[in-house]
Amino acid sequence: MRLSASTLRPALAGAVLLAACSDAALAYTATLTAAAPQMIYLQVGNGTFTGGNYTPIQGNGQPTGTPGNNATINKVSTNLTLAAVGNGTPQAMTTDSTATQSFWDGYTYCSVPAQLYIGGFYRTAGGNTAAAQVTATVPAALIDTTGDTLPFSKISWTSSGNGDFGGEPFPAGTFVSGGVQTVGSMASNTWNESCWTFSYLNNTVPKSGVYSGTVVYTMSTP
Repeated sequence: MRLSASTLRPALAGAVLLAACSDAALAYTATLTAAAPQMIYLQVGNGTFTGGNYTPIQGNGQPTGTPGNNATINKVSTNLTLAAVGNGTPQAMTTDSTATQSFWDGYTYCSVPAQLYIGGFYRTAGGNTAAAQVTATVPAALIDTTGDTLPFSKISWTSSGNGDFGGEPFPAGTFVSGGVQTVGSMASNTWNESCWTFSYLNNTVPKSGVYSGTVVYTMSTP
C-alpha cells in the first residue's frame, strides 16, 4: 500500500513557497523579522532553497537563500507480508524523501526514511496577524488498480524532530477519510517545522494489491 504526500499549493498570491526549517539544535519554531514583501513558504518532503539557508538574515530582513518551487511528490509507503496482513499490529511506513536538513540553518532535523519533513514560514511586511493554517485535502480512500479501497483513516502519524522539545507546530494525527483537515498552523513572522513518522493501522484484511492515494497540503494566510 502506498500513500503519496504532495508538495503544497499556497493561498497567498505572489508568494514564494516550498522549503524547510529548524531553530538551532533545540527547537522547531524560530521568530522572523517582519520585512516586505509578505511571503509564505511550505515544504512537505523535498524542497528547494538556493544560495544558502534562511539564516543568516541580511540587514534588510531578507534571508540569505531564496525559497523556490519543487515539483517533487514524495511517497510514504509500507509493504505487508502475507503473514502480517490484518494481524492488528500497526505497520511502520517509510518515505522516499531525502529531506533531512532544515533550510532555516542547515541543522539535520529529520531522519529518513523513517520521517517525512514538514515545515515552512509565514512572514509579514509589518506587524503580526492571525496565524496561517496548513490543511490536508484527503481522498475518501486509497485505491488499487482494480478499484478495491482502504479508508485513509487507517493512516496516522506521530510528530517529533532531532533535538526538539515541547509541543509540535505540526502535531500527531490521523487522516480523515475524505475531506479537508487542519494539520498545523504558523504564527505570523515565524518559521516552523516537524518530522512526521507514519504508520498503517493494519486491523483489516483487504484484497491483495497496491493501494495508493494523494494528499494535497495547502497553506492559507489570513
